[in-house]
Amino acid sequence: MAAPTRRSVLGLARCWRRFESPWSLGSRSLTLAAAPSNSASPWRLLGALCLQRPPLVSKQLTPMQEEMAALLQQVEIERSLYSDHELRALDEAEQLAKKKSDLYEEDEKNILLVQDLEDMWEQKFLQFKPGARITDADVKNDRSSLHRKLDRNLILLVKEKLGDQDIWMLPQAEWQPGETLRQTAERTLATLSENNLEAKFLGNAPCGHYKFKFPQAVRAEGSLGAKIFFFKALLLTGDFSPAMEKGRHVWASKEELGDYLKPKYLAQVRRFLLDL
Repeated sequence: MAAPTRRSVLGLARCWRRFESPWSLGSRSLTLAAAPSNSASPWRLLGALCLQRPPLVSKQLTPMQEEMAALLQQVEIERSLYSDHELRALDEAEQLAKKKSDLYEEDEKNILLVQDLEDMWEQKFLQFKPGARITDADVKNDRSSLHRKLDRNLILLVKEKLGDQDIWMLPQAEWQPGETLRQTAERTLATLSENNLEAKFLGNAPCGHYKFKFPQAVRAEGSLGAKIFFFKALLLTGDFSPAMEKGRHVWASKEELGDYLKPKYLAQVRRFLLDL
């Protein structure tokens, strides 16, 4: 019984090999036929940096917001309980009333009363001077300065040479083999600012992209245009060195972007700047 069983098993194995071999060859042939060619792409890849300086002060309240804030403040005061300071003030007032009626004898000690504390706090408050919302850079309209529009987001723009034209754009650099597009954007920041700026990148994926064709004057053979991938980053510390060429960079608000960027480029950039 063992011999017939063994022959049947070997026969099934041979049939399976005959069935498997043509299928695997066919799969390999399909794979080779679908493999991409080694021809270079006519598009150059670039990593761009959308560097934002967050607001440093809160925005000025509108008249309606001021009225609403005053109403909420009044409601909070009416519904609140006495604080420890207020309870102490009530207790001292009661003790002074007893002293005047000769029912209370106060120890002869140097006691710091609530009124003394409030007088000290009042003096400190009078010495405090809040910073100005309007800076010298705002007055001079110096858009290359970080110390302007302190209550708004600002975006870094640079002027680059493209052919025989000077064009405003977000800082960018061409991708190099072996690095990610985010590393390209990080290298852009380091090269542009000479490592004087420190920023926090918001993720590894680009927040948007833009594609454009090179002008005929600078279009090389096999190079049709560029695809730019934008990465968001928040400015933490630092500023451009004084040696930075004047007029080559600006810190622009969302409303000022139209003064520098071309319409098609601006439309793509505004898609991922909706939170400004």
